[in-house]
Amino acid sequence: MIVTLWMVLQSMTLAVPAMAQKPAENEPRCSPKNYTYTCLLQDIDRGKVTDIQIDRVQQTARVKLQNQNQPVEVPLFDQNPELIERARQNRISVDIQDSTDNSAVLGLLAHLLLFMLLLGGLLLIIRRSANAPGGPGQALNFGKSRARFQMEAKTGIMFDDVAGIEEAKEELQEVVTFLKKPEKFTAVGARIPKGVLLIGPPGTGKTLLAKAIAGEAGVPFFSISGSEFVEMFVGVGASRVRDLFKKAKENAPCIVFIDEIDAVGRQRGAGIGGGNDEREQTLNQLLTEMDGFEGNTGIIIIAATNRPDVLDTALLRPGRFDRQITVDLPNYRGRLGILEVHARNKRLADDVSLEAIARRTPGFAGADLSNLLNEAAILTARRRKEAITMLEIDDAIDRVTIGLTLTPLLDSKKKRLIAYHEVGHALLMTLLKNSDPLNKVTIIPRSGGVGGFAQQSFNEDMIDSGLYTRAWMTDRITIALGGRAAEEEVFGPAEVTAGASGDIKAVAEIAREMVTRYGMSELGLVALESSGNEVFLGRGLMPRQEYSEEVATQIDRQVREIAIHCFQEARRIIRENRPLVDCLVEVLLDQETIEGDEFRQIVEEYTGQKTTPVSTSAPT
Repeated sequence: MIVTLWMVLQSMTLAVPAMAQKPAENEPRCSPKNYTYTCLLQDIDRGKVTDIQIDRVQQTARVKLQNQNQPVEVPLFDQNPELIERARQNRISVDIQDSTDNSAVLGLLAHLLLFMLLLGGLLLIIRRSANAPGGPGQALNFGKSRARFQMEAKTGIMFDDVAGIEEAKEELQEVVTFLKKPEKFTAVGARIPKGVLLIGPPGTGKTLLAKAIAGEAGVPFFSISGSEFVEMFVGVGASRVRDLFKKAKENAPCIVFIDEIDAVGRQRGAGIGGGNDEREQTLNQLLTEMDGFEGNTGIIIIAATNRPDVLDTALLRPGRFDRQITVDLPNYRGRLGILEVHARNKRLADDVSLEAIARRTPGFAGADLSNLLNEAAILTARRRKEAITMLEIDDAIDRVTIGLTLTPLLDSKKKRLIAYHEVGHALLMTLLKNSDPLNKVTIIPRSGGVGGFAQQSFNEDMIDSGLYTRAWMTDRITIALGGRAAEEEVFGPAEVTAGASGDIKAVAEIAREMVTRYGMSELGLVALESSGNEVFLGRGLMPRQEYSEEVATQIDRQVREIAIHCFQEARRIIRENRPLVDCLVEVLLDQETIEGDEFRQIVEEYTGQKTTPVSTSAPT
């Protein structure tokens, strides 16, 4: 469009001679309307022309003829020597008067207009890019901090909206109180902590706590992610750190929240090529700003990470991050509080028990529980129900933990094989003395290649404390091998499937930990491996070997002996209870799902042995 406009303006600056029109049939050839250059030469020779005025700019001639008051305009060519020569011979006055030439001015205006349009478009693009987060316009502000700033952060979240992490809330409440009423602490000589580091697994509520602090404190609040400091250009991250703390000092007292600080706070001296990289320069500047030669009075830094093991030790010392608050997975009471918070805007049926849901979800983080209720609400809307029932809750738990329910298999050999496999697991969960009780067993397939599953209700106290007994771990290995044992006992060694691959992997991990970490083997009370030998930047490039080749051979032998012993025990129990296994398989094929209480009742009728589950001791 711009180019077209320019071409039109350019064409306006050029004077194009009018093309001679074809005379009308009834009109004289040399009439005033059709007066041509040829007619002019003829009239000069005949003596009919009295005066000629030539305009070389417009390339026209104004001719005065005898017996006519109005002059006639005649288009000329670039060169007209014969016209001048004939006028001299006939002694006709020839006057050359050039009109004003505006082509240069119009051409300049056309080019200027084109330049202004291009410049305006460029400025518009830059302005839009600058307003867009992370756009190309940010290249003009590389050294500026990208922290979001609010004078009073209205996050809509208060401490009452955060449940399940009461200890962390209590410690952070002191930070908020110090910002609001510092004289309460300074009167006894206390000083404000410079930094608070929130540590915990993903989904436990670290960022939610930061939002609650911002909502409670009522002071200026800066929030930024650790990855926003680092760029591909050296020095940009350090410049952003300086700019962030400069703005924070101007608005002190205030809070600076850095999410995922491990992106910039990893240990220095990482990698093979040395430590003089952009990330380490950014970390050095952050260390200096937090506790360097100049203080940062009134600025509290709150950071969150789920990888505290990779952080630089200089960042964790007192004076920088004075407090390290662990935001761990919630216990029973914590899960109940979280469910109560997220159930405020959910329509629950009368039969829904939040206490029962809390007992069934050990190991769930706050984000998992929120997602659980949301999935239950989606299932309720899909089934066109008015309120969430326990059926939707159960299906949502299975969907979150195991996968999406698929179409049940048809009655075939594959379905029967899966039924025997899962009954093998479920029966051992019921008969073994040190096992956690069975919750349910099903052969309804799930997404991810899960043909069926047998689900336990784990003892929460044991999981939280980590005090696993040797008998419990041995029984767990036996349960994991129960599926393969049932396949071999019923179908024979030649018909076993690859469905036990995940079980065998879990067996190898548990048995190896028993041998190398817990001292539960003939090798004695020796810790041969540690849990912190992962390879990442900031640690050794290769893990250090902690034992000799001879000890490695003994470890492999002990792990294999544990697995073989448990497998033989699983096969013995399946063999001795083969009629019961066949009965349970028929029930499972018919119902496709057996709840734990019904399963235990069938086992009691056959064995006469009491199989009441051990209580999963949840606090009351």
